[in-house]
Amino acid sequence: MSMHPLRKKRLLIVIFIILGSSLSAYLIGTALKDNLNLFYEPSKIKNGEIPFNKKIRIGGMVMENSIERDPNSLIVNFVVSDFKASIPVIYDGILPDMFEENTGTVVTGRLKEDGVFIAEQVLAKHDENYMPPEVASAL
Repeated sequence: MSMHPLRKKRLLIVIFIILGSSLSAYLIGTALKDNLNLFYEPSKIKNGEIPFNKKIRIGGMVMENSIERDPNSLIVNFVVSDFKASIPVIYDGILPDMFEENTGTVVTGRLKEDGVFIAEQVLAKHDENYMPPEVASAL
């Protein structure tokens, strides 16, 4: 018993649509995975739970007396802590106006093998009562 030509054509169209959709979903998933910025607390970083040189976000409080500015460039060193562990951060750029010691921050960048976080972007809180949701849950 052979399949009717119209049914055979419809079956091939359905198979083509399923294969095309699967390939599209795979390609989209692969592209998004590379651009995903995962959030980590300093204590998870100190426990070795993250890979090095992968773009991530860390959050916590800027430690008191930790901000050191290079007088000859825009490089700033500071320490981010979740009160369980601390991560040294290096940032080369202009910091937000609200950035200061004892305030919440979220920093995007890459962790180097020596444990220093090289920041590409630094975000600071908006006012006295605001804290980024990731930082609030981490603390």
